[in-house]
Amino acid sequence: MLVLFETAAGHALFKVQDEAKVASADDVYKHFSTPEKAAKVLKLKGFNAFKDTTEAVAATTDMVDSKMGKTLKKFLKKNVVDAGLKDKARRFRQGTRAVNEVMRCIRANMETLITGLEDDDLKAMTLGLSHSLSRYKLKFSADKVDTMIVQAIGLLDELDKEINTYSMRVREWFGWHFPEMGKIVSDNLQYAQCVLKMGLRSNVKNLDFSDILSEDVEASLREVCEVSMGTDISHEDVTNISALCEQVISLTEYRAQLFDYLKNRMSAIAPNLTVMVGELVGARLIAHAGSLMNLAKHPASTVQILGAEKALFRALKTKHDTPKYGLIYHASLIGQTAPKHKGKISRVLAAKTSLAARVDALGDATEATIGYDNRAKVEARVRQLENGFSGVPNSNGKTKNEAKKYKKTETSTTYNADADMTVSSKKRKAEDAEDVKAPKVKKEKKEKKHKKKKAVEEEEDKKEKKKKHKKKKSAEE
Repeated sequence: MLVLFETAAGHALFKVQDEAKVASADDVYKHFSTPEKAAKVLKLKGFNAFKDTTEAVAATTDMVDSKMGKTLKKFLKKNVVDAGLKDKARRFRQGTRAVNEVMRCIRANMETLITGLEDDDLKAMTLGLSHSLSRYKLKFSADKVDTMIVQAIGLLDELDKEINTYSMRVREWFGWHFPEMGKIVSDNLQYAQCVLKMGLRSNVKNLDFSDILSEDVEASLREVCEVSMGTDISHEDVTNISALCEQVISLTEYRAQLFDYLKNRMSAIAPNLTVMVGELVGARLIAHAGSLMNLAKHPASTVQILGAEKALFRALKTKHDTPKYGLIYHASLIGQTAPKHKGKISRVLAAKTSLAARVDALGDATEATIGYDNRAKVEARVRQLENGFSGVPNSNGKTKNEAKKYKKTETSTTYNADADMTVSSKKRKAEDAEDVKAPKVKKEKKEKKHKKKKAVEEEEDKKEKKKKHKKKKSAEE
């Protein structure tokens, strides 16, 4: 019977000298109570030490994924030569109590069973391997610990709804007693704190609200409480309303704490994405995509309409215009843009946001590397559209089609009369004169032909009239 045992230093292969001693799980620990007894039960057949931490991480990762690495395969081929071992391993039941007890006893007597392995060296190797393995898992994890962001933004949205519901309930409940206070104190947290402090409206005169309200609001509250139209309530009502106010205050404080936690998480995991669209919008994009890695796999066109899937499919079904933006609409860069330019800026911002998400998901940097530069480019594009220029900005922030300014030169050229040329005059020959007179002769010939045609036509008309006249006379006779 052979036992394969993995350590942070390498793989060890033991041979069980007496299988009867490890057959019963209850009696295994008795044979490993001392190093001498353990040496009689197990014998080290071979040990394959790792060369460095990289090899140890690769071997451990393969072991976790239930795969056999190349080093382990070579080690087993070298030390185990048994044709029937493959069939025996298939029939072997894994995870029995006896096997677990043997592994536990080997771990307890590792220093004596494996020669040349000291306790301090093994602890250092174990610590280094654990750190490297954790770093490897964190780097290549599909989630990259962004589950914290997904859960935090979901809880933050639920807290906003719950705080809003409780605050409206407090206003409606306490409004029967002091309805004018709802118009004076607009903030929900301040309203709950004032209600919790005053109890009844008759106590407003004797209390100081300077730590909650400003001087103007406090003065108007004192004036209105004297002429309030609200009804009287009992002390039991005040107790229940105060309990609800305490819930509103505690939830609001926890909401502020959760928002700070989310800001810190976003700046640590997705710094470039945070610079581009902010903490809340970035967290919502990650939550909607499922993880930061999934968001990095999306193209810019998908990031642009992420969150508007219903509107997109409805537009495709009805053959209307598709939406221009989704969750990215709530980013500050789009909010400060004119309505007619929001579509263009959302397209530019989605392209830069997609690049930022890829850098955050696949890069090793913990700070914003391209976020600030890309945000400056988007802001430059916003300014260009506001100024009415539609050129495309370069990496330097200048536009490609930007026209150069006209500069007036001091010296101006004038017309040079000396460059003119004159031709000497010569007398025309008779042939040239006839050529000049030729057009007049042609005109005269055309006129004569035209007159002849008219004369011929007039004579023919006269002859026809005479014939008609003769026919009439003959008919009368």
